[in-house]
Amino acid sequence: MSQETVSHETDSADSVLQRRVAAQLERDGFGALQTFDRLPGGHSGLTYRVRTDAADLVVKAVPPGQRAVGRHDMLRQATVMRALAGTSVPVPDIVSVDETEPAWYAMSFVAGESLEPVLDDPAVEPELAAARMRRAAAVLPELHAVDSRVVPDAGPTLTPADELARWTRTLGAVPPELVAGSDHLVRLLTARIPDPVPATLVHGDYRLGNLITDGTEPIALIDWEIWSVGDPRVELGWFLVFADGDNFPGVGRSVPGLPSADELVGLYTGAGTDLPELEWFDALGRLKMAAIMGHNLRRHREGRHHDPDQEKLPATISRLVETGTALLS
Repeated sequence: MSQETVSHETDSADSVLQRRVAAQLERDGFGALQTFDRLPGGHSGLTYRVRTDAADLVVKAVPPGQRAVGRHDMLRQATVMRALAGTSVPVPDIVSVDETEPAWYAMSFVAGESLEPVLDDPAVEPELAAARMRRAAAVLPELHAVDSRVVPDAGPTLTPADELARWTRTLGAVPPELVAGSDHLVRLLTARIPDPVPATLVHGDYRLGNLITDGTEPIALIDWEIWSVGDPRVELGWFLVFADGDNFPGVGRSVPGLPSADELVGLYTGAGTDLPELEWFDALGRLKMAAIMGHNLRRHREGRHHDPDQEKLPATISRLVETGTALLS
């Protein structure tokens, strides 16, 4: 298929969706659609910045040709954000949902920054990055304190063993040479799977890159593609991966003054929440990131998503596998 054909099909899909969105939002009282602009990304769903007579919105839609399951399930994302409205967890307001496939939903546009200090550009001033990370660590237990029963059809509760199996499957789809040493890390993780603690709502990708902030204050937690009910330590272990730029040689940066892992854990635990075997979850977070990066590098090399920056990933993948292994050795 030529690039021209792909572009034509993309434009056509956008036009069909735009007409659907315009009609629904007008019925919902937002007036006429003024702009409808696709934002970069789109592997886990298409995202559009929308302006209407009444408000600026963000629309997320199932990509054409994709089934509305897993990370492409837009209705499931809308469900959890609607359930969290009115809690202390900051989320955008869901203002419109269209269940007709391919499904989409519209949410309020939240102005602010959502930058990962160790990865994203522009670079965040170190003191501001440190303050945001501390606030994020303090907000995370508020999510985990929400009764997961407020979310309808949340699905099965995921144990640490389930999480390991999930990311081992992702890793298994990556050529072994791209994730050298990961098989040993999987064996170490498998040999000492922790007993579960009481399950909570888990965002699945909790980090500053998915937390819109106004200054230092979190105002919207976004990108709910892989939320679940599961072990809260999975969430914290993932968050800690982004607390040290040295985890990302070649693609990231060291940010002086970021809080240590111990400080972030202390902010999360507050009055003394017990987090046994947290090093296992720290190592799992590193395996998860190595699997995701290996998957992205494979897609690039196979020509499925051309992005030369993916060629910078091997050093980071190696570092994540090495440090994860060291945590358990």
